[in-house]
Amino acid sequence: MQHAPVIESAGALVWRVRDGDLQVRLVHRPRYDDWSWPKGKLETGEALATAAAREVAEETGRPVVLGIPLPGLQYLTPEGRVKRVHYWAARRARRPDDGRALAARLPVEPPSTDEVDKQAWLGVDDAAQRLTRKADRIPLEALARAHADGRLATHVVVIVRHGRSVPRNAWHGAEQDRPITPVGHAQAAAAVPVLAAFGVGTVVSSRWERCAATIDPYVRAAGVRPEYVDTLSEAQHERSPARVAATVRVLLEDARPSVLCTHRPVLPTVLDVLGQHSRRSVADVLPARDPFLEPGELLVAHVAATAKGPRVVAAEKITPPLH
Repeated sequence: MQHAPVIESAGALVWRVRDGDLQVRLVHRPRYDDWSWPKGKLETGEALATAAAREVAEETGRPVVLGIPLPGLQYLTPEGRVKRVHYWAARRARRPDDGRALAARLPVEPPSTDEVDKQAWLGVDDAAQRLTRKADRIPLEALARAHADGRLATHVVVIVRHGRSVPRNAWHGAEQDRPITPVGHAQAAAAVPVLAAFGVGTVVSSRWERCAATIDPYVRAAGVRPEYVDTLSEAQHERSPARVAATVRVLLEDARPSVLCTHRPVLPTVLDVLGQHSRRSVADVLPARDPFLEPGELLVAHVAATAKGPRVVAAEKITPPLH
């Protein structure tokens, strides 16, 4: 028997702190007469994180920056199909801090009262009571725990392995000039909306062509001035892994969302630093085997500031779909 494909949806729990209390944003949908989290179905070729940021902006009228992933939900629709909803924590975007990331996003439709006719900021207890579906309390409880544990206010350090490149044995020029393939260019373009969803405003990359070309679509879309670091190249890393480690530590300590683009042989050093600054549960799920990341793949590390320094409190691997 052939089953209908799962309906994939994405959304976010938008949060803020007022007078020391955690508040969240609920929306009311007149079509269903329910109070829920802003969310919606993926568009063709759209990554889950991109869909989450877009849907929240469409339903609330305000752009957001995604934070830590939250537990998702799966249930049957009235038509008997399986629907899977993926959630993130999210904060409202701030100008000018998030201006670069917002510039890299596609325009969204203005809110429609046919879709959402009411919105409300509520405390956690009030929100739990207002939610129509009890299952929607699951991501809310996770959000509240993260806030209580100091793991909710985060910034990202996104690690990107450059897009697919021309094989070494098929390239007769200098190694630093070896380019990415058409697939690599497609992977580079697909990363743009994902990086924008997480608010990336700082770009650090190896100077070698395949890394520079991978990050270039985001640099252009966001209007960012990239920092090309020679120590992130394969050759320089081999001479001094400690300099790569120092670059990663700087990004962890900086509160600005950032992306670092480098090469497969450099990834063990990068991941080792992330692991040293991670909660044990996070360190255990970081990529541990070669190739660590596939070409064009992203590792999003969510970093919280603590009394002991930066701490990676969550990590997620994302492969942006190609159009």
